[in-house]
Amino acid sequence: MTMRRASLYIWRNDTSPENTVDRSDDLLDAAQPELELLAEEAESLTKGGVDRREFVFMSLVAAAASTFGAHVVRAQSGGAGAATAGAAGAIPQQPAVAPWPLGNGEAPAEQFMPYPGGTGALMEKMVKEHGAKAFDRAVFTVEKWSGAVPTSDEAIAFLPAHRLSALIKAKKITSTRLTQIYLERLKRLNPTLNCAVTIMETQGLAEAAKADAEIAAGKYRGPLHGIPYGVKDLFNTKGVPTTWGAPDFKDRTIDADAEVVVRLRDAGAVLIAKLTTGLFAQNDQWFGGRTNNPWNLSQGSSGSSAGPSSATAGGCVAFGIGTETQGSIVSPAIRCGLSALRPTFGRVSREGGMVLAWSQDRVGPICRSVEDCAMVFNVIHGVDPKDPSTVMTPFNFDRNIKLAKLRIGVDPNAPKEFVDKLRELGMQPKDIGARPTVPGIGGGGLNVEYAAAFDDYVQRKAKEIGLDLNTVLTPTTGGAPFPGTGPAEPTNAMSPANWNPRFVNGRTVKAFEFLQNQRRRYVLITKWGEFMKDLDMFIGSPTADVAPNAQTGHPCAVVPYKFDVPVQQQQGGGGGRGGAAPAPTTPAPAPAPTPLNPQPICAVITGALYNDDMILSVAHQFQTHNDVVTRHPAL
Repeated sequence: MTMRRASLYIWRNDTSPENTVDRSDDLLDAAQPELELLAEEAESLTKGGVDRREFVFMSLVAAAASTFGAHVVRAQSGGAGAATAGAAGAIPQQPAVAPWPLGNGEAPAEQFMPYPGGTGALMEKMVKEHGAKAFDRAVFTVEKWSGAVPTSDEAIAFLPAHRLSALIKAKKITSTRLTQIYLERLKRLNPTLNCAVTIMETQGLAEAAKADAEIAAGKYRGPLHGIPYGVKDLFNTKGVPTTWGAPDFKDRTIDADAEVVVRLRDAGAVLIAKLTTGLFAQNDQWFGGRTNNPWNLSQGSSGSSAGPSSATAGGCVAFGIGTETQGSIVSPAIRCGLSALRPTFGRVSREGGMVLAWSQDRVGPICRSVEDCAMVFNVIHGVDPKDPSTVMTPFNFDRNIKLAKLRIGVDPNAPKEFVDKLRELGMQPKDIGARPTVPGIGGGGLNVEYAAAFDDYVQRKAKEIGLDLNTVLTPTTGGAPFPGTGPAEPTNAMSPANWNPRFVNGRTVKAFEFLQNQRRRYVLITKWGEFMKDLDMFIGSPTADVAPNAQTGHPCAVVPYKFDVPVQQQQGGGGGRGGAAPAPTTPAPAPAPTPLNPQPICAVITGALYNDDMILSVAHQFQTHNDVVTRHPAL
């Protein structure tokens, strides 16, 4: 009995963080079995002189008083030692163990799953509908090249990637020549577009030469073999800086490749550039300035996939790889008049990419044509054990899809010309109204995810500038997160007003509030499941559903549908990966708008979950009956 009492006493009075902080809430449940045994021995030794029920009750009261009382004292005094510092005969405390260090990439145990019934229900549905083939990657083939080969480098540079693929497969052009064309354009136009952080000339030419040798030897890897591309500069690339658009990381090199880079390399694609991302994936402003829209150089390209959009629209790469948390594929693709896919959440691995929000980040292709998007996505999608959010579901691009068989909703604010053409091609639209909303969700807990993802960076910068994070209780919007990280330097680096709320506000959110927020988010997901149950997809106004679908995980395809002067928008990024940049406290007067040139104007098709192939197939049907994709900017 003495040993058991000592064990219980030590366990109950252990004030180390591992015990008192993490286990105090369930002390009573854990202590009761031990006390029952102690009561049995006491009752036996005293031959019934101890009331067992009273013994256990009084012991639990004592345990509760000592443990929870100490917990309150520690919480009020700010330290574990304060609870027992003055206690006579207190057991010496064990040295505190530092928490496991975390960087930007480690995933949380909880993983977001957009399918309302959960991963198990989705997998069961896939197997019932497709059998084991649900988990096989489809073979993507491109139509053979026919006709004359363009003679000018510019005409070749602006060909859709799937046509370049046909040229390479037919051995009418080499990967080396194509890579040289794009490298020349990158070096010549980058001072104007400001779309590339690092031009990878030596590596790109080496990869192109390897592709040519393999193709000549009959080792053809598929449609992307020999195709030059660029990747957003928040993906790791071995031996090449990965900057995240921030001056603090402009010289940082990570000795690894992101999963999406590995998959594209294995498919034979040739990486020639790290393309710009807005500062920490926000808008189109990075430490090198603003990335521009090739069609209208007075505009930024929007962001945060600024470089992939600008470089693709400017004919500097065959396609780009972008990312989106809340608008960062859709917004720059629309701004630069491109075709793009924001996939269903979880369809492409984010491993090796900068994390902004584990429950919303997505990776997708930004291209000149819809078929290009399908060709690239067919390679990069699928399960990756290094990204626990990923799933494998069928992707079958259908160039000849029958629109009359599809359930396509149309919102009254959908682009009329786009809808009319699809109707002409056989679409039988269903009128839809407002999409589901759930009050009280806000940003879906984004600030908490931002703060957690960038905690290591925030703590390091706070230490550098001598700022006590414990005093930053109510940060306000405005300014860069730290001195030197944004275009405008803060006037007082120690002021919380100069902290980027994306990385700081989340530190003050209560766990209870965050969890309640996620519960409401699941209600929203369920409501969207009901809304989409009789729809394969719908067409709304171009950016109307970006924010809710960032939380629900639905896919969308961006497709140019007419050539016109775009509606004048605010200068700058707009619609960045996590939303627009915080506005200055006192906004400067807006400059007079610069007249804009005509350019492709885009529509957006939003799909039911995992209908990525279907929305691309419909967009492709439209694009084959429209010539906007053949136009390109004069640079």
